[in-house]
Amino acid sequence: MKYGDVQKELKKYSSKKRKKNNEWYFKTGPGDYGYGDVFIGLAMPDIRNVSKKFQSLTLVEIEKLLSSKIHEERMCALIILSYQFEKSDEKIQKKIYSFYLENTKYINNWDLVDVTVNRIVGAYLWKNKAASRKILYKFARSKNMWERRIAIIATSYFIYQNDFSDTLKISKILLRDKEDLLHKAVGWMLREVGKRDQKIEESFLKKNYKKIPRTTLRYAIEKFSKAKRKTYLKGNINKTVV
Repeated sequence: MKYGDVQKELKKYSSKKRKKNNEWYFKTGPGDYGYGDVFIGLAMPDIRNVSKKFQSLTLVEIEKLLSSKIHEERMCALIILSYQFEKSDEKIQKKIYSFYLENTKYINNWDLVDVTVNRIVGAYLWKNKAASRKILYKFARSKNMWERRIAIIATSYFIYQNDFSDTLKISKILLRDKEDLLHKAVGWMLREVGKRDQKIEESFLKKNYKKIPRTTLRYAIEKFSKAKRKTYLKGNINKTVV
């Protein structure tokens, strides 16, 4: 199998209508976060189907696919990686994990991060207790906004294991981030913490309330009761509301 075969297969499912919709949805206009990204117009289920068909693609060919200027081809490469990671032994998983971190310049939109980072980076760091999580803190302070998103979204795997420490620490680092996409990501992860332990989430929100961007707060309290959401939005955070 060659990366060119994957490209041909992906094109079979492309459409002009979907291409236009994707260009709008992923903000490819001048000044937007996705400016310059190229789409051919595929739906995610079709990308997944193609990825499954080519999941035995070699790492060399995956790298060629991942370096493509076409968004859906990069997504396909990353999904193939995640499939391979799940089915591999520890040695290969380490190789895939390292490959992912070495190629973050191609993981340059929120969907590329969100669909794959917890399944590779998060999963690897959780399963390998000896592996350092310092890379997440390095990324959290990166000038690259997508690496900052990688840092926080990777912790979703830890959250699913009821391990919230890194999520809270990295969230605190990112509270002053200027990017709205990071505000949303942090709020999302805090909400996931709250689904499992609302007391821990509320403790974080109360301690850091004055620093929390409005968007982050709205995302974080989305699952709270209507009355409790109102108290947070009004700043009455010490008021006892169920």
